[in-house]
Amino acid sequence: MTRRLILIRHGQTDYNATRRMQGQLDTHLSDLGREQAARAGRALSDAPITRIISSDLTRAFDTAQIIAEQLGLEVQTDARLRETHLGEWQSRTSAEVDEELPGARAAWRHDATWAPPGGESRVQVAGRARPVIEELMRDYDDWDSHAVLIVAHGGTISALTSSLLGLDVSMYPMLSGLKNTRRSELTARPRYKPGSSDALDDVSHGVESGNGGTQVGAPRFTPETVGDAQWYLDGWNMG
Repeated sequence: MTRRLILIRHGQTDYNATRRMQGQLDTHLSDLGREQAARAGRALSDAPITRIISSDLTRAFDTAQIIAEQLGLEVQTDARLRETHLGEWQSRTSAEVDEELPGARAAWRHDATWAPPGGESRVQVAGRARPVIEELMRDYDDWDSHAVLIVAHGGTISALTSSLLGLDVSMYPMLSGLKNTRRSELTARPRYKPGSSDALDDVSHGVESGNGGTQVGAPRFTPETVGDAQWYLDGWNMG
């Protein structure tokens, strides 16, 4: 049995438009950002989403609310999904940081363990955000064959995606920057065990049979296996 996870970045803010760093500053969507959120809601209208959880920062929550209105769902918030804290860089433009600290942003981009002065590394962000998903896996039984939507931030989604996929920390920078209202999509399945007949085909993904039931052979999560799911990347920067 599969569990689909969709992670979407918030819509554009004025900070995004002027290349100013937000981090955990509580900025707001621009008019374009609200339009982007509405388009994202329409694009997700056919997805089997049953739950929406958002960062509590306004730009993410407002994006989630606009999407939720179109899907007929409510939005829960979780502060652990906030953007990377950028420390002394928050509110500054990229050009200002580059002028003062040449090469620092490049180091930050290419080393997931590197943190801005007074801020967080990508590894630290993954460490606080991943428990949100692990708790859902454990407690949300209705997730089977449905999707959960997470509305958050580019840095958070990149770190969380890398962590769920089990990437080595040196590989975190492989994911390109996530654009506004673009998505990361993943699927969780019970982890493969050597000798199992499970395979990545339609039957093992739990496709419905003609009588409306699920095909025999589709692996299901159990209390013993749900804490050790295998995550697969279905798409990055989608939208």
